[in-house]
Amino acid sequence: MPAGYLQTMLKKLNSRSHAGFTLLELLLSVAVISALAGLSLPVYQSARRAQVLSQAVDSDTTWGVKAQSGSIVIFKGTSYSVRDANFDEIFDVPGNISVGGASEIVFAKFTGFPQTTGTMNISTESDSRSVTINEKGMVNY
Repeated sequence: MPAGYLQTMLKKLNSRSHAGFTLLELLLSVAVISALAGLSLPVYQSARRAQVLSQAVDSDTTWGVKAQSGSIVIFKGTSYSVRDANFDEIFDVPGNISVGGASEIVFAKFTGFPQTTGTMNISTESDSRSVTINEKGMVNY
């Protein structure tokens, strides 16, 4: 190979715009996704706990979960508004996390089937995740 050919190839390689991601961009993306996955896990666990308490007929009543700004509450009763607040289990959620969609789900005694189905949307400024509860009480995130 002539020396001029090698120099020409190096100039072409250096002149091209290389598309891709920097290591910092990849690390930041992984950190944001990990944070949201970590924050959706308490919603999942709370919904499962409320479902298990209903299936076990703990205190002979239904149990539910309410997601609201700043917290997730597992409650005892047929709805959040008429619950027995003495049995509330409250889990704090950081203020920059917003919760939307189906915010209250109550599970039936014995079967653990939800009285309503839906999706809770958990989001920050840069990403979002969903926790879905289907008609059989399956909780997916």
